[in-house]
Amino acid sequence: MTTESLRPLPTSDFTEHPASGAEVYQGELLRVHSDLVILPDGQHANREYIRHPGAAAILALTDDEQVVLEWQFRYPAARHYVEIPAGKLDAGEPPQQAARRELQEETGWVASHWELLVEHDVAIAYSNERIHIYLATGLVAGTAHRDEEEFLECFLLPFDEALAWLDAGRITDSKTQVALLTYDRLRRARR
Repeated sequence: MTTESLRPLPTSDFTEHPASGAEVYQGELLRVHSDLVILPDGQHANREYIRHPGAAAILALTDDEQVVLEWQFRYPAARHYVEIPAGKLDAGEPPQQAARRELQEETGWVASHWELLVEHDVAIAYSNERIHIYLATGLVAGTAHRDEEEFLECFLLPFDEALAWLDAGRITDSKTQVALLTYDRLRRARR
């Protein structure tokens, strides 16, 4: 289906306009804002949200369609997760450059072919974080160079088994789910 064949979007304008606002917290990664906005009907409301620099994630596939995955602990949820490699964008860094850097730093793998799969708006109700998810193929193994505070284990899993892990609830990370499902749809269309 092409974009020309899609039904048009609704045309109602529900834009909220800022009346005032302030940054209430600035950390190393996140900035929390609190704004007073004017609603479409002229009333006022408060909006609290997080500004995030954005991120890049990588669905890295070996020639035999095994997915490069990571096992790591995520402090906010207090549990371990199965995830694709990912990391935040450095100031002014293009997303694909960040994806190449993160793949090599976290896993050691280097890819010769890159394709943007999808852009994923992570939590639109309270954050502007957008993850640019890339498909990386033509992989060559190398040495990882992780940050000092980065502890994770990399492993390979056949793509169809990764889909089964998703169905079984073993993969609950949204960027990883989006990457797997988007690529599955793409590979079916290419057959």
